[in-house]
Amino acid sequence: MKESSVPAWEHFYHVADIGVRGSGYTLAEAFEQAALAMTAVIVEPDTVAGSETIELNVSAPDEELLLTEWLNALIYEMATRHMLFTRFQVKICDHELQGKAWGEPIDIARHQPVVEIKGATFTELRVWLDEDGLWHAQCVVDV
Repeated sequence: MKESSVPAWEHFYHVADIGVRGSGYTLAEAFEQAALAMTAVIVEPDTVAGSETIELNVSAPDEELLLTEWLNALIYEMATRHMLFTRFQVKICDHELQGKAWGEPIDIARHQPVVEIKGATFTELRVWLDEDGLWHAQCVVDV
């Protein structure tokens, strides 16, 4: 894999909903990129200013569940604060995640959101370290 392609995010095909995947040199980078992939389901991430910061703390018994907790915490913050996020910082230790998200309030006219994400699911949920030493974190989000 080319160095310029990591950390990275992408969408993957799912019949009914949308798969999000993040990749990075660390588990934390993969989680950050998965969150960015989730933002990109809703809106072009480059249209979102990172003018406000929120902090989130989640925990789970394993890395896969930690990913869904992280994404669902972000979905909750987007819904209750009426915000979109464009940049993320994650620290993970012993299945506890401390995260920051930078974003701004939704401006329908400027951001033109395409869908609303209802939740991160267990469908195709997977977190793994590949043979090249890159971390990947993925799941399907319900839209």
